[in-house]
Amino acid sequence: MNPLCHRTLLLVALALAPGIAAPAAPAYPDKPLRFVVPFPPGGGADSLGRILARKMAATLRQPIVIDNRGGAGGNIAAEVVAKAPPDGYTLLQANISHTISASLYDKLSYDVLKDFAPVTELATTPFMLVATAALGTFSLRDLIALAKSKPGELSYASSGYGGPSHLAGELFKLAAGLNIRHVPYKGGSLAARDVVSGQVNMLFATVASSRSLVETGRLRGLAVASLRRSPILPNLPTMAEAGLPGFTAGTWFGVAVPAGTPRDIVKRLHASFAGALSDDEVREPLLNQAFELVGSPPEVFAQFIAAEVAKWGKVVRSANIRAE
Repeated sequence: MNPLCHRTLLLVALALAPGIAAPAAPAYPDKPLRFVVPFPPGGGADSLGRILARKMAATLRQPIVIDNRGGAGGNIAAEVVAKAPPDGYTLLQANISHTISASLYDKLSYDVLKDFAPVTELATTPFMLVATAALGTFSLRDLIALAKSKPGELSYASSGYGGPSHLAGELFKLAAGLNIRHVPYKGGSLAARDVVSGQVNMLFATVASSRSLVETGRLRGLAVASLRRSPILPNLPTMAEAGLPGFTAGTWFGVAVPAGTPRDIVKRLHASFAGALSDDEVREPLLNQAFELVGSPPEVFAQFIAAEVAKWGKVVRSANIRAE
């Protein structure tokens, strides 16, 4: 008999023989994971990723390497992960910008709804509407009344054209029926500086970034754009309480993996992230940074992403915003 045929028959016989199991697949994970963060090192999003990575490395018994891929509104990071093998070893720190980009850009190399498997929403950082003290308004209703009495005269700053704070301002215009001018800046700190000085009238800023300016009176906090009051500024009403029912805006962060990643791996990752978010060693530093922690199941996060794409798509189209 030909030796090759003999070997083939032997392999078939071994495979069919009772009690002889095929080699088990390696348990997941059996090598380091890469967590792609669409921001440079040092910011809040990077801190969120690193705090979670340290805790989960012990749970998963594998290192989680942070790969900072900032730029292009998060699209660079998203493209890296969308093209990665769907094996659970490359994770994206998804955020609100990815759902805005779906309508903001005419062409993207990825589809946020089709090219990713959502794992969990990690945390949110709601916006609050702040105004320069020189404006003389002490409530959201006062601000809206003033803006309506002076159409086109009041202005709002943002941390960048097409970014979350810009879209929050446009959503505010739609919800309240206002005509106010947009003044974009290259960063939130520059925007806040000119609102403090009175060069621009108002700004949607994260609670974390503007908390000290509000507490010291350099900015006037009017309302927080979340469903519930902020635990670190409990005296500040929500936008709904202040007169705009249902108004929510802010940044959020989650985890997604390439589409086609096995369901059991997605569930394993969700359990690990949710477990880390419930650990005091993780919760305390994140809550101190004004993150509101979530840990939602994959199905809930998928519904949330779809709702965000629809919500911000409507704003982009209504305001005729296009990527610069």
